[in-house]
Amino acid sequence: MSKYESTIVVTGGTAGLGVEAASLIAKQSPNKLVVIASRSSNDALAHIKASNVEYIPLDLSKSQNIREFVQKLQSYPPISALLLNAALQFPAEVGFYDSGIERTFAITHVGNTLLFHLLAPRLTNDARIIITASGVHYTAKEEKTGMPEPNFTTAADVARPDPKTATKDGRQRYTTAKLANILWMYALERRIRKYNKPWTVNSFDPGLMPGSGLARDYDAISRFIWFHIFPRITPLVRLIFGTDNIHTTAESGAALARLAVDSNLKTVTGKYFEGLKERPSSTDSRNEVKQEDLWNWTVAELAKDEAEKRRFESLD
Repeated sequence: MSKYESTIVVTGGTAGLGVEAASLIAKQSPNKLVVIASRSSNDALAHIKASNVEYIPLDLSKSQNIREFVQKLQSYPPISALLLNAALQFPAEVGFYDSGIERTFAITHVGNTLLFHLLAPRLTNDARIIITASGVHYTAKEEKTGMPEPNFTTAADVARPDPKTATKDGRQRYTTAKLANILWMYALERRIRKYNKPWTVNSFDPGLMPGSGLARDYDAISRFIWFHIFPRITPLVRLIFGTDNIHTTAESGAALARLAVDSNLKTVTGKYFEGLKERPSSTDSRNEVKQEDLWNWTVAELAKDEAEKRRFESLD
């Protein structure tokens, strides 16, 4: 029998926001096992320095790897929090994984959602699902983000765009994937209520975090500024961008950890948080037609057969 009462899983948990959140959760919840999941460990365990943290490799671009990861967790305590935090941004031209799905969407949405569906039977009665989204999902009229507006037409179009006509701006693919995170959150919350599941689900905007891993695929000069200059002048960066929603990874990690373990938030569900503050998400994210299109496409894409499709739809 495990000495831990439950497990908390953090995708993208070995760097930046994820490792900061995992570290704080581990310290605040010594009776829970924190599993950090990512393609590489990045020596995260040395950074966290807690005995109740374990690293398990996970490649969200490969469905078989996700299924193998879930099999490994079958012997672990039930899951009381699932932090779907992993995301990647590819600034260059559009690229695809072997599945045929565009890379940004594959990691940021598809891989995380398959993990949720496969782990749903292991969730505790008070489980919390937290999806790391972003303020870049707003339109320019709603909020100036410095990023291209998202362009979510249909899930099928976003997942498999025509390489000949797809935008060459990877930043827009990222903002669109982040909009998808929130669309899916609302669709999931609706089904949690429909099927009387005792879980909560919320989405979270960590704000701009200079030094985080999202810029790893940018050009050399941009990477240097992002990783070595901006983190040292965060207050000035706030002035330059004209927003207070710019934080260190430690600050945003604490806000994410709060959603996972703070007892005052145990019944809060279906909300969008910017750091510590709840706020309305974009108008587009509340479009129920788009929410249902994304949900239905995702279930059909991920399920390996009709039986699994029915389980995914009913959250079993």
